[in-house]
Amino acid sequence: MRQQNLVLVRITASDGIVGWGEASTIGGLAYGEESPESMKVNIETYMAPVLRGADADSPAARMHDLDTRFQGNRFAKCAIETALLDGQARRLGVPLSSLFGGRLADSLPVAWTLASGDTAKDIAEAEQMLDLRRHRVFKLKIGARTVRDDVAHVAAIKRALGDRASVRVDVNQAWEETDAMLGMQMLEHAGVDLVEQPIAAGNHEGMRRLRNMNRVPLMADEALHGPADAFRLAAASAVDVFAVKITQSGGLRGAQQVAAIAAASNVALYGGTMLEGPVGTIASAQLFATLPGMSWGTELFGPLLLTEQVLRTPLVYRDFALQLPSGPGLGIELDEDKLAFLQRRH
Repeated sequence: MRQQNLVLVRITASDGIVGWGEASTIGGLAYGEESPESMKVNIETYMAPVLRGADADSPAARMHDLDTRFQGNRFAKCAIETALLDGQARRLGVPLSSLFGGRLADSLPVAWTLASGDTAKDIAEAEQMLDLRRHRVFKLKIGARTVRDDVAHVAAIKRALGDRASVRVDVNQAWEETDAMLGMQMLEHAGVDLVEQPIAAGNHEGMRRLRNMNRVPLMADEALHGPADAFRLAAASAVDVFAVKITQSGGLRGAQQVAAIAAASNVALYGGTMLEGPVGTIASAQLFATLPGMSWGTELFGPLLLTEQVLRTPLVYRDFALQLPSGPGLGIELDEDKLAFLQRRH
């Protein structure tokens, strides 16, 4: 990827309150069924008319209206729900996290992805992040090479960083189950802390087998598209960790339901990303800060990849964590002049 298209939703209520939401995908249609273009058309053509004239004080009722009329469209609905909740929290004069019970923390640890595939470059990049006190959890994207070559790459990085950092891997479904049997055992011996989605998302039984034969924790990502998937994975005792994402869950309330299923099933949580910009990132953070099972931290680094700033005051990353703002709603203010400059014109 060399660019990211953000879908931003602005909802203005009759009392003058404005709420913002975001839905972004990784690589257009490469990751899921929705694209920036489809979200724009579906929101403007189908969803916005249902919302016009409705009561903005009842975000749950508004989302119920959309859910009963329109199938799927999890990402688009997430953006709308976020904007409704942002507006309602601003109306009440409280942070959005207060609508979900309030925060357990004012900052969230943030991981960084090392994806060059070059061992020396990845080590140098990790060292730089440690020196800057920006990240001390590193996730490596693997699966393009042989299992042994990938593990050798990961092991060299872990040896170089030692106990100063946590090293994890994301296989993105690239392995067959037999590859994963070998790979996970070798990764455990290399000191890796977590293995994300090593095999096909639909192979829940295979993930259960891998979990039973390995001690390194196993995390579901692509296998987890909301509460129904969370229930099936928990019922199968297939994984140790859920990578919860607000867009994949269909919104903040859906992600909260995923977290509740995890809590009831003794499954830990990791705050995932779709490489959102600052709006989607801080929306995720507002919810994640209220969840007691977020023991594996987050990867809310999307805004750090962008070369253009759309907020009047950028998000604050320091001491290895994202700092949550204290203002009402999402706690951010968008630079609408910059948005007008960046907006795609059809």
